Amino acid sequence: MNNQHDSDSTSTTTEQLATFANELADAARKIILPYWRQPIEVISKMEHDRPIAESPVTIADQKAEEIMRKLIEERYPEHGIYGEEFGSVRTDAEYVWVLDPIDGTKSFITGKPLFGTLIACLKNGIPIIGIIDQCVLNERWLGIVGKGTTLNGKPVTKLAGCSELKESMMYATTPHMFHPGEESDKFEQMCNSVKRPLYGADCYAYAILASGFGADIVVEADLGLYDYCALVPVVEGAGGVMTDWRGERLTLGNHEASMGRVVACSNEGLHKEAMAILGKKWSGGSSSKGPSSFVSSILKEGIWYLAVGIGIGFAVAKSKK
Repeated sequence: MNNQHDSDSTSTTTEQLATFANELADAARKIILPYWRQPIEVISKMEHDRPIAESPVTIADQKAEEIMRKLIEERYPEHGIYGEEFGSVRTDAEYVWVLDPIDGTKSFITGKPLFGTLIACLKNGIPIIGIIDQCVLNERWLGIVGKGTTLNGKPVTKLAGCSELKESMMYATTPHMFHPGEESDKFEQMCNSVKRPLYGADCYAYAILASGFGADIVVEADLGLYDYCALVPVVEGAGGVMTDWRGERLTLGNHEASMGRVVACSNEGLHKEAMAILGKKWSGGSSSKGPSSFVSSILKEGIWYLAVGIGIGFAVAKSKK
């Protein structure tokens, strides 16, 4: 007997899946909003192989993912699910839903409305639908491959953005997300190449990049599949470019090779400049100011302040005689 929601390629349309993705976001909102800026228990997950070992999780994260998984199992029981809080099932299915109920839990638990619910639908491992939902600000970005990106139902302006890396505004969630060595060296080079590096927006940085609100590039590392799959259709649907640091597509199959390293740019020109830094072979040291010169600059500055302090001390002592 055929299931009425059989989702083979002939019976399930992208529009139907996008409508369902919106239903998932609506359901997550109803769970998350009552916990906003309310006392809530925070559990720490420890992953010692990551640059930032501690990751917080709350009952809002867990319940929001639970309801989305329940709805997927009811509507599309043959689809796969890959969630941050409760793992994965059927990831070899034609369609796989990738869920991050609260991307930016640290923002959520400190009352900063820059977190978001991330929902992606993958077909044969490739993100085709993505949602970034900011429930507090009532903002929802929906990206559909081949259809474009909307913000609250209205098409976002096709990106043009800054044409040169040296004039661009670059976001990363935190400078501490980069492993020492290649990642931190390349990120330092990016910081020295852009007009201004900015921090602390989580998934919201990709949303404002897609809308052309002033962010030109986002460079991050140490991301899980659930951290970036939903972002790809949103950025690309707006006319931007989003790949891993090798310039390869961000897909389910490429996740291990991509190593959680992503770059999103408002246009091809910026992406090409960024790839000249991020994609080049690493020789074990940065061409920009490295650790040794950094330490040297601190020592020199310390010696200068010490000399000034000694001089002031002598002057004070002399005046008391």
